[in-house]
Amino acid sequence: MPTHTPPLSDRADGNARSRILDAYTSLLLKGNHRAATLDAVAKVAGVSKGGLLYHFPSKDALSQGLIEQLKVLAQEDISDICNAGSGAVEHFIRTSVNSDSPLDRSLIATVRLAQDSQEARDVLQQINETWYAVILDTVQDPQLARTIQIISDGIYFNTAINLDINKVQMSGDIEEIVDSVIAVVKRLTQPTA
Repeated sequence: MPTHTPPLSDRADGNARSRILDAYTSLLLKGNHRAATLDAVAKVAGVSKGGLLYHFPSKDALSQGLIEQLKVLAQEDISDICNAGSGAVEHFIRTSVNSDSPLDRSLIATVRLAQDSQEARDVLQQINETWYAVILDTVQDPQLARTIQIISDGIYFNTAINLDINKVQMSGDIEEIVDSVIAVVKRLTQPTA
């Protein structure tokens, strides 16, 4: 495959690769992977098509870049969960609220890719299994770990489908729900006397 040299304006911008991935992610979030054409990504990213092709020589390479980005963000998230002062379970549940973070955006965009990509499905499964393993290591009960993960998924789903995230966050309702869930989970994870 030929190597494309980007125009000087694209090479001078060290953030072109990030802008391209952000543009691709945004287009995936608005539609599906078929709507996220190379031309559309270049336009949204504000780079020439040659500049895009320099960083990502094909749409498959662009998808691979998004998947790799998700892996990095997920690994950072897992590290944060493991090192959280509040404890892994509480941190896991609190961060289950979709806040439109880079991880949230990459995760949802990769879910869109998973409709037609086994690799995307495999990566999503691996991330899910790693979250489960961290929670299992903390609670030492497979059923409870799976229950916590399902609760987390429910929180994520319900906040992800809300079209006005800021309204949910500002209202405090979601915080009250999360606090209540954490209180219940803490009761479940405490050893019985």
